[in-house]
Amino acid sequence: MSETIGQDQEIDLEEQKVLDAIAAELPAVSRDVHQLIPVLQEIQRTHGYVPPGSIKMVADHFGITPAKVFGVATFYNQFRFNPPGRHPIKVCLGTACHVKGGEIILENFARRLGIEEGETTKDREYSLERVACVGCCALAPVVVVGEKIESYVTPSKVEGVITEIEIQNEMAERAKAQDEQQSDSE
Repeated sequence: MSETIGQDQEIDLEEQKVLDAIAAELPAVSRDVHQLIPVLQEIQRTHGYVPPGSIKMVADHFGITPAKVFGVATFYNQFRFNPPGRHPIKVCLGTACHVKGGEIILENFARRLGIEEGETTKDREYSLERVACVGCCALAPVVVVGEKIESYVTPSKVEGVITEIEIQNEMAERAKAQDEQQSDSE
């Protein structure tokens, strides 16, 4: 079972790289506080999330308090504060999916991955979120894994979705190891 990334845990190497990139990009940005939302949007677009550690950097850049930056960022639901997983899982809870058990599907993914909605596994392999509607109501309940739509999802199918990803990852690792072995022998 994977662990979650929490705000009170140490910053890992991957997040430190993101923070370093943000620190390098900020000096080129106007210090006009009206640029706050566009800066947050650019951080989100480039890195997939707004790291909690970037809030103080952005605040210092604009000469405002971190509370002001955090307040603006949390006001808009477009901003996320956890890194997205390599395999983001979005469980539809629109009307059709909700009626056909979408909430139970979400709970099953949360239990299987050991994370709650809005969180990312510590290894950053998976993130889990609820979405209002993906527009596939006739296929309800629906889950979107990366770009792939999984239809008619049942609680028992949740394990299969995760297992399929794990098998694909294992096959990719084996192919990479085989390629490395071939290049070493040449």
